[in-house]
Amino acid sequence: MQPKIISLALVVAALIFAACAPAPTPIIAPPATQAVAPTPAATVTPTLAPGEGELIVMTHSSFAASEDVIREFEKANNAKVRVLKAGDAGAALNRAILTKNNPLADLFYGVDNAFLSRALKENLFAPYAAKDADKIPAEYKLDVQSRVTPVNYGDVCLNYDKKWFADRYLAPPARLDDLAKADYKNLLVVQNPATSSPGLAFLLATVAHFGEDKYLEFWKQLRANNVAITEGWSDAYYSKSTWAGKGDRPLVVSYATSPAAEVFFGGPNVKEPPTGNVLGDNACFRQIEFAGVLGGAKNPQLAQKFIDYMVSPRFQEDVPAQMFVFPVRADAKLPDFYKFAERPKKPAALIAEQIDANREKWINAWTGAVLR
Repeated sequence: MQPKIISLALVVAALIFAACAPAPTPIIAPPATQAVAPTPAATVTPTLAPGEGELIVMTHSSFAASEDVIREFEKANNAKVRVLKAGDAGAALNRAILTKNNPLADLFYGVDNAFLSRALKENLFAPYAAKDADKIPAEYKLDVQSRVTPVNYGDVCLNYDKKWFADRYLAPPARLDDLAKADYKNLLVVQNPATSSPGLAFLLATVAHFGEDKYLEFWKQLRANNVAITEGWSDAYYSKSTWAGKGDRPLVVSYATSPAAEVFFGGPNVKEPPTGNVLGDNACFRQIEFAGVLGGAKNPQLAQKFIDYMVSPRFQEDVPAQMFVFPVRADAKLPDFYKFAERPKKPAALIAEQIDANREKWINAWTGAVLR
C-alpha cells in the first residue's frame, strides 16, 4: 500500500531536502514521502558467476517483498534481483526519466495514476502484456498499449483516533466538508502535496470533490481551522497523531489500510485498530501502482518475467503484508488482519491526463492559499 513529481525544480528541492534528513519508516507502502539517495537493497542469494542474469528493479523507498518470494524468482530464473530504491515515487520516476537514454535499471515499479501520463509521455516504458493480464480487472488498466502493468492499489484517506473522539463525545467527520466545521478546529494534519505522495493524493481528492473552481475555498477554510502541514507522511503519522506519537492531532491523512497495519504491528493483544477511516463519497483518492519494462533495458526478457511474477498469485498474495495495499488480482487471498482494511464505495476520480495537465497548477495554487 505510492507518491509524486510536480516540476524538476520541486523534485530537485525535495532531493536536496532528503539528503539532509533521515528516510521515513513507513507502515504502509505508498507513504514514501521523502526523497532519498538511491540505495540498492541487499539480496538473499550468493553472487552469481559472470554471464548469469541480473535484474535491476528501480522503485520507490517503500517497496517491499518477502525474501522467500524474491528467492523463488531468482532460483526459477537462475538470476539475481537487485532493488534500487530512489526516494519517493515522484523522485524515483524523475530519476528514471532523466536517465532513460542510459537506464539504471531494467524495470521500474511504483509509478502511480497521479504520474502515469507523464511517464508515458516521456516514452519511458517498452510495451509488454503480462501473461496473467486477463486476471486484472479493467478498472486498473489505464494504458491501452500495455506499457505498464497494474500491480496494487490503495486508498489515501483520513484516519481518526477512535478513543480521542469517543472520550469527547464528538463524532468523527463523515465527509470532507465536515473538516471546515468549528468542531474540528486544530484537529487535522495533512502533508504538503509538493513533497508527499499522500499529500498530493489528498489534494487531488479535494479537487475531484469540490471542483477546480471551489477546492481552494475549502483549503482556505481548513487554514482558518488551523490545519497542520507536514512535509511527509512519517512526520504526520508518527509525530503529530494522538495515537502513534505524542502529537495532538486525532485526524491524519494516511491510508484506508492503516488500521489493519496497526493491528498487524500491534501484536497478539491488539484485537481492534485504534483508528478508523473517513470513507465518505470522494473523501479518498485511489492510488494504483504500476510496473513496466524500461526502454533500453539491458535485460528486458528477465524484466518481462518479473512483471509476470508480480501479477502471479505468489507475489500478489505477498503484497498486503509487505506494502499494506491491495493486490490487483481479485482472486488473490488476503491475510486475516485485512478484515480491518476498508475500501471506500466511491473514491475520488480524476483521469490521468487531467492530473498531468493541471498537477503543477493545482499545487502552486494550494501553496499560495495555504502556506503563504
